[in-house]
Amino acid sequence: MPIFADEVVSPTVAFMSSDGVVVDEAVRAAWDTYRVLEKRTPAEERQQAQQRLKAAMESVGREEVSRGTVFLVGVLTGYLIAEPPGGGEQLDPLTDLIPAVIRRLPSFELADPEQVPMVTGVLMAAAMGMGTVAWRDRFGTIDPAEAMVHGFVLWLLADLFDSLADRPGTIDELMRETFESMDTSED
Repeated sequence: MPIFADEVVSPTVAFMSSDGVVVDEAVRAAWDTYRVLEKRTPAEERQQAQQRLKAAMESVGREEVSRGTVFLVGVLTGYLIAEPPGGGEQLDPLTDLIPAVIRRLPSFELADPEQVPMVTGVLMAAAMGMGTVAWRDRFGTIDPAEAMVHGFVLWLLADLFDSLADRPGTIDELMRETFESMDTSED
């Protein structure tokens, strides 16, 4: 999966987005949030994802995992804008991507409407090529209600990716391959 100009991957230390650094374990746990929400995740894998997520929250903290989710929202948004899967037309972030995601948020019963301005801001920052983590960090800590909505946004972006690729599970496969290749490069 391509990494964008403002994002550098360091497999042994952290993920960086402009001046926002996120611990590797937090980014992996953030992806596990997607795997827990995704109904196509087999039960055993979902349980393993929940265990990894819980362990990461105990190890690096809920806040850092939330920042990892914000990072992945930025990565997927940038990718969907730059290179839509399936070779389709580029998505316009202001008329296509962001409104589509925000419109679908109410489908998540636990999505707090008060969090929509902040998650929209993260999507806009990504669309403008800004580091989403650094942008979000300016506003202080991410409370649990906001963190949950960022997780829903991540799932919606992943679902859009799979829909455009016309193959369910495409983004999960790409993300897992990325994490696996990072594991082998650390050895």
